[in-house]
Amino acid sequence: MIIVFKKDAAKADIDHVQNRLEQFGFKTSMSETNGRAILGAIGDERILREKPLFAMPGVEKVVPISKPYKLVSSDFKKTETVIDIKGVKIGGGNVVVMAGPCSVENRDMLMYLAERTSKAGARILRGGAFKPRTSPYAFQGLGEEGLKYLREAADAHNMLVITELMDPRDMDLICKYTDIIQIGARNMQNFRLLKDLGTVRKPVMLKRGLAATMKELLMAAEYVAAGGNDDIILCERGIRTFETETRNTLDLSAIPVLKSMSHLPVVADPSHGTGRRDCILPMSQAAVAAGADGLIVEVHQCPEEALSDGDQSILPDDFDVLMKRLNIIAETIGRKLTTA
Repeated sequence: MIIVFKKDAAKADIDHVQNRLEQFGFKTSMSETNGRAILGAIGDERILREKPLFAMPGVEKVVPISKPYKLVSSDFKKTETVIDIKGVKIGGGNVVVMAGPCSVENRDMLMYLAERTSKAGARILRGGAFKPRTSPYAFQGLGEEGLKYLREAADAHNMLVITELMDPRDMDLICKYTDIIQIGARNMQNFRLLKDLGTVRKPVMLKRGLAATMKELLMAAEYVAAGGNDDIILCERGIRTFETETRNTLDLSAIPVLKSMSHLPVVADPSHGTGRRDCILPMSQAAVAAGADGLIVEVHQCPEEALSDGDQSILPDDFDVLMKRLNIIAETIGRKLTTA
């Protein structure tokens, strides 16, 4: 449930209610909406039936939350969450683009792509240092060497870094070099990993699983939020359907639906969502028009020689065109493409 406080509620009164709920065995989380303190309480609601919450000082109303995803629901927080990472804001009308190769292959290619994508307006450099591959014989990434290249290239061009975490044992290493931790579709329901992410002070981008419902994605986000980490980004990256012409089916309807169900920012991945280079520009444009708070796009200077996912990587020149179009679309619907 959520406890809504009066606008003039004293901090001492708010603290008193929070302490009492925790004494009752509830886990609490504080937020603010329209100048009012909002206290979320997770636990057995039957315990509170005989407790006079309304009589506590400063309390205006108590609202039960029926949804199983409580902390990430729009019931708990009515305003959109804006995640500020070193001045780059994700959510709240901002459209942020993450770009780079599927996997970090070598230093020179990454430095070149960081220069080209940042010049076009990308604020976040993406690239996998540890790669989950279907085949155990495929390129698995450069590990820490790749992380060092990501950090160096991003710092040289005033960008943030996002990279994928696959194993809790790599948590400290990933946190050392990255600004945003990406959790791939295959790990969306790795609950041990999600619990560990709740204790980390880094934003987490959670990709929708191959066959996951939107509710399941939000429940996965709830694991992270319940652990204490509220900086969560949802990513629609396509789901597996009967269609064979595309790698996955990019569910654009998920963008406005997720934004109605949750206060968390939502980004789209047209590269994995389609698996086709010719689809990336139009689907990127459609995603922003549908309300996406950002995009994560694969860019490679020579896709036919890419060590992974070359078929779904666009050329730097195409990325330049995309950013110009996105700027027009964002402005048309009253949003802002964050480019500097």
